Amino acid sequence: MKHLMPLRYIEAVARSGSIRKAADTMAITSTALNRRILAMEEELGVQIFERLPRGVRLSAAGEILIHHVRTQLSDMERVKSQIADLSGERRGHVSIACSQALLPFFLPEQISRYRYAHPAVTFGVLLRDREAAEQALVDMTADLALVFEPVRMAEFEVLQIIRQPVHALMNASHPLANRGKLRLRDCLAHPVALPTQAYGVRHILDTAVRRTSLDMDVVVESDSFEFLRAHSLTENILSFQIPIGVPTSQQAFDFVSLPLDERDVPSGVLYFGQLKGRVLPVAAARFAQQLLESFAKRFDYI
Repeated sequence: MKHLMPLRYIEAVARSGSIRKAADTMAITSTALNRRILAMEEELGVQIFERLPRGVRLSAAGEILIHHVRTQLSDMERVKSQIADLSGERRGHVSIACSQALLPFFLPEQISRYRYAHPAVTFGVLLRDREAAEQALVDMTADLALVFEPVRMAEFEVLQIIRQPVHALMNASHPLANRGKLRLRDCLAHPVALPTQAYGVRHILDTAVRRTSLDMDVVVESDSFEFLRAHSLTENILSFQIPIGVPTSQQAFDFVSLPLDERDVPSGVLYFGQLKGRVLPVAAARFAQQLLESFAKRFDYI
């Protein structure tokens, strides 16, 4: 809506940290966008953005204003989706901040299923692990968050907590491939490929190993779980993932996924939630309900 365009300009500049980059996304020249920002600053009587040698950042007044801007834009999306529902045609946009494990299989399946019933709904999926997921809710760049082992949850309204035991992934020819649950000592007798220390799976494994006298033979580290899974097949070593990051039809991928014994490595938890006190747009609320139903069918929850 045209009357919201000034707010959209401010939000775009704040999000990108650059007037030029924001102009590219808003189909306006950077000169024209800068004039509009200057006009708004003159009207408010304060500087919204501090101009830096490379880009811009919100001033103290801008930090106050951006919360109002994002609230207004979010409320309008909610109203638009409610009006669309009156006509029986669901519209809207759903933005999700999530850990890496959700990206390869679970979310594509869920979004495809939802859009099959409601093709006018669009989605944005943001990779935001642990600490960054909650911030995406706070700054309203995300409606929903799915995060494994979050660092903090001050503004997080929990909709569901899903239990996720750590699994070892390996080629079907690996010496451990015919076992049931794996003991940690058996895994550590082989070379492993691990995510970097910023990730929840690594945190759980490191904590478990510290309780033993064992060492890990870490031959590959990466911040990409997709790379780790692929490399474990190529070199025939172990990598690790949680069940939601493993395809339901494993045979097609020629690998084996086996849980680690919880006496050695306790399960982690996947938190599903939204910003505290926020009323979600209809499309986001209905998609959240679909996810809750899927979690109940596939996983144990707390």
